Amino acid sequence: MVIKNRDELGFTPLRRFALDICEAGIRATLPAAVLPTVVNYDTNSQTLSITGQAHHISGRVFVVGGGKASGAMAETLENLLPESRIADGVVACKGGTYRTRKIRIVTAGHPIPDVRGVHATADIRALKDRYQVGTGDTVICLLSGGGSALLPAPAEGISLADKQLLTELLLASGAEIKEINLIRKHLSQVKGGKLGHHFAPAQVITLIISDVIGNDLSAIASGPTYPDQTTFADALVVLEKYHLTDKIPSNVIAHLRSGAAGKMPETPKRLDNCHNYIIADGRLALEAMRQKAGELGFVPRIITATQKGETATVARQRASEIIEGKYGRDDVLLLGGETAPVLPEEHGTGGRNQHFVGVSMCELKGFKGQWVVASLGSDGSDYLPDVAGAIADGTSWQTANESKLDTKSYLKRYGSHTLLKSIGRCLVITGETGTNVGDVALYILKRQA
Repeated sequence: MVIKNRDELGFTPLRRFALDICEAGIRATLPAAVLPTVVNYDTNSQTLSITGQAHHISGRVFVVGGGKASGAMAETLENLLPESRIADGVVACKGGTYRTRKIRIVTAGHPIPDVRGVHATADIRALKDRYQVGTGDTVICLLSGGGSALLPAPAEGISLADKQLLTELLLASGAEIKEINLIRKHLSQVKGGKLGHHFAPAQVITLIISDVIGNDLSAIASGPTYPDQTTFADALVVLEKYHLTDKIPSNVIAHLRSGAAGKMPETPKRLDNCHNYIIADGRLALEAMRQKAGELGFVPRIITATQKGETATVARQRASEIIEGKYGRDDVLLLGGETAPVLPEEHGTGGRNQHFVGVSMCELKGFKGQWVVASLGSDGSDYLPDVAGAIADGTSWQTANESKLDTKSYLKRYGSHTLLKSIGRCLVITGETGTNVGDVALYILKRQA
């Protein structure tokens, strides 16, 4: 069971249906479900096929990577390859319990990088010299969302503390994940294609579970094995856009300006030794959710797999569309993507999924009929590590009113966690799921005749 407090949350039929549908989406993207369908190794021909694309494996195999799903990916991959084929491996993930024989799994910090991640990334890079990895060898890289924070390798002159402060400022600024990763690439020794370049001339085969809208390979985990077309100058533009130039450490700005002036190499613009494959994404989760909703007797519709924008604004827009009847007779609406809250300086606790549900709860009070809204981080963490997201319905709004909770004040301060906890039976707990395809959200609507 993915949702651990299901019995507490599912006290009405519509709520139970909502939880069933969300679970189906997360289960469909688990590495144990995905990898066996796309990865095949033929011992006789020594061929590794990824989604039908064959790669000859003549030499040694090394497994590296990082991300919230990388531990489960490593465990599954070891069961698909002969043990003798893997020489060594290191991956960094956020948490979970995994059993591997050859691949060492390191737990590191997320969303703020920590020293454990620095050591894990150094161990990954050290494999090149330790084993003299070269022509004929194969590096299999396992990547998923979260890899940017879990694989920190600060550029020369940049400290871990610098990157930690920068990450905190970017997360609070409302910057999109692509913009955050653009900056990370130019302050790292592995991001923006540098890890793939590091292992050349060995072939690098990267398996990716995507949490990035549009599946931009250069943005997922900051694209460590994919060519990067952005520049130091682009990174400076992002910092200026969010008014962070004067807030971040001076040596970070100096590093970026030095690169923009041509005093250090740009990220690799071509990587002929690297092959990247997306094996799961938010669309896969939404399709599984649509199928489950249909099995339960609903008329489902996928509204979008690319939902983005400021969290509260998007929640209000969707609620308005529902009340105005935009979606006709469809009674399950499915959405995927990742919104970006813009936090005030004095803010409460919560995450974008909890905030989306809290705002939606207030906006849907005018809907004529029964409704449920749920929004979850597929990785099991909605900024707060022990909360995946939230679910609410008309009874939640009623409880808030009867308890005289000042919902507007809570939401204005982005204190959605405290609000939903006070209402009760709203916070969804999953623990580390072992995947990460962004956020999944749904509405179930039972309209009055």
